Amino acid sequence: MSPVQYPKDVLDKIEQLQEKFKASGQDLSHYLEGLLYADYMTYWDYINLDILLSLQQPRTSFKDEKIFIMYHQITELYFKLIIWELEQIAEREPIDARFFKERLERVNMYFDQLISSFAVMWKGMEREQFLKFRMSLLPSSGFQSAQYRVIEILACDAQQLLNIDIRDQMKEESGVNKLFDNLYWQHGAVELATGEKTLTLKTFEKKYGLRLKEFIENYRSNNIWQKYLSCTEKDDGLTKLMQDFDLKANVYWPLAHYKSAVRYLQRDPVDIAATGGTNWQKYLPPRFQKVIFYPELWTEKEKEEWGKGWVVREVFGEE
Repeated sequence: MSPVQYPKDVLDKIEQLQEKFKASGQDLSHYLEGLLYADYMTYWDYINLDILLSLQQPRTSFKDEKIFIMYHQITELYFKLIIWELEQIAEREPIDARFFKERLERVNMYFDQLISSFAVMWKGMEREQFLKFRMSLLPSSGFQSAQYRVIEILACDAQQLLNIDIRDQMKEESGVNKLFDNLYWQHGAVELATGEKTLTLKTFEKKYGLRLKEFIENYRSNNIWQKYLSCTEKDDGLTKLMQDFDLKANVYWPLAHYKSAVRYLQRDPVDIAATGGTNWQKYLPPRFQKVIFYPELWTEKEKEEWGKGWVVREVFGEE
């Protein structure tokens, strides 16, 4: 029986593998034996589909609660994609405009998906079901999404995330603890009646506070704004992508939340408090907090009317 004649491209790849494993002190034949015994990869195993589909654990019998859970899980996966792209920008040294633009385009695309998909929240659930099953979620809140806080910290200097009342007074050089305690979201999670920290905020700080403070410290010099300043090739195209990111994160995304909150929580004459006790009426609308990642890229009029264009279009139907 004549020996098998392998194609040249197969032999070339075997030689390349031999060199690869030899360089690391490994025996190629052992790996080939492992490959011989290994099962074929399947789609469901690769993405851990069975595990993924088992992660929805409603706390009530209301059918629409599963929608609520799945949508928030999808949101967190998009946040992870955004963080992945922002970290690549932050770690690129030196940063070049082409790489910067490509990653920001991805970030903006992910935000577009998030913003448009929020209709699932305000169209996809019955109000009566939501108002009942939400009471079983106390004191949890979407406020507790640490990944979104990471996105904000990666995006800009921490001073831009301070509560609006002290934003111009506190210096960027302030200690990380002082900065953290005065971030706008900290002020949005206090008891409406007493001004004390809600349980929602206390548990959030306990789990993520130290990690977020480390992020603030680690990205003081290489957050997205600092990378933009250091990019010697920046042009109008990159500036426009930065502005788009700013608007999507700080206007369109929170107002998509606000639109949903109004549908489910607005009740004349008394508004229903959010599950975490947060003041959503003051926390979500951009015109109150005016969180702007890159104020240097906007005119005074644009900053003054931050979020107004969305309201005019979505609420009043005007362009």
